[in-house]
This record gives sequence, structure tokens and C-alpha cells, in this order.
Amino acid sequence: MLKENLCRLRAYRGYSQEEIAEKIGISRQAYAKWETGATVPDIEKCQRLAEVYEVGLDNLVSELPADAPSGMLPGSKGKNIWGAVTLSDRGQLVIPKAAREHWNLSGGARLVVLSDDNEGFALVPAELFEERLKSIESLARKSAD
Repeated sequence: MLKENLCRLRAYRGYSQEEIAEKIGISRQAYAKWETGATVPDIEKCQRLAEVYEVGLDNLVSELPADAPSGMLPGSKGKNIWGAVTLSDRGQLVIPKAAREHWNLSGGARLVVLSDDNEGFALVPAELFEERLKSIESLARKSAD
């Protein structure tokens, strides 16, 4: 998990092992051992790595979902990858348990379905969407005055 994430993130960002080692104040050899899994960084070094790679610490050290496409990167800080879901014949899907817990969703929760014709769609808790919509309307009224 950590070693795979380090390899993927470094390759994606286009850094050499030497460049990352320099950014966090260690030797290239020490960093190379992290990528092979021979050793693991302490928590302070993990935090520095997360900052350099612009990901959350939990995403840096966590395993990606088993159904994640190969080559997928850990989510950026505050962004998560919960895994893939399968749409039933009736158009239903089950939101992964970890996502439901994170967003405190239970049966009867209202979600707004948003989409972009080129990108796909997203689910947003209705209360959050409605709150943001009210803020936008309020700003529009103020600018009209």
C-alpha cells in the first residue's frame, strides 16, 4: 500500500527518487527502501511526503480499493476514492460503507445527482447542495442591489 502509493505518486509527478529525498531531507537510498518496502518512514516523514505529493496522510498510507483501476493514484488531500459500484437493473447502486460512514449517510438520506455531459456525474448530500444554493442566491441579491 504505502510503497505502491509512493511509486505511483512519484512517477505521476515526474520526480526522481533523488528529488523527493532532497525535498524531505533524507538520502536517496532511504527513499528507495520505502518504495521497495524494505523500510517504512516515520510519521513525520510521512507527513512531509503527503505535503510534497499533495495528498492526505490517510490516503498516502491507505490501500486503494481492490476494485480501483490499475494505475489509480491516492486521492488528493480531502478527496477520497471509495471504490466502484455496480448499477442494478433497476438503476440502483449501493454506496460503499466507508463513504456512507464518512458522510454520515443512512437509509432515507437525500442526495442530489449532478452531471457533466463530458465527465460523468456526482452525488452531493441534498442539505449541502441546498445550503450552497442559498448562499449563491444571497450573493446574487446583494450584487443586484
